[in-house]
Amino acid sequence: MSTPKGTEGVNEQGGVEIKVDTVDFRSPAGEDKEAVKEKVQVLHEINDGEANSENTGAAGVVGKAATAVADTFQSAKDAVSGQKTTK
Repeated sequence: MSTPKGTEGVNEQGGVEIKVDTVDFRSPAGEDKEAVKEKVQVLHEINDGEANSENTGAAGVVGKAATAVADTFQSAKDAVSGQKTTK
């Protein structure tokens, strides 16, 4: 499907994505040169809230990090107390 702002399609994981062609203006760091116009493509992935999409993106990364911190904290508590807890 084509929209005025881009092309909509389905990715390999079955999620909806929209590709938008646009331009980016880049200027060399530390130099007083004019910005260079460069064609780029932006990809928007639409999260439909399915079960397999819960571990993707920022929310999935934060959730995994929180679980890792909790597991590490519990391991430290077990080491100090000499006890082993089970989940």
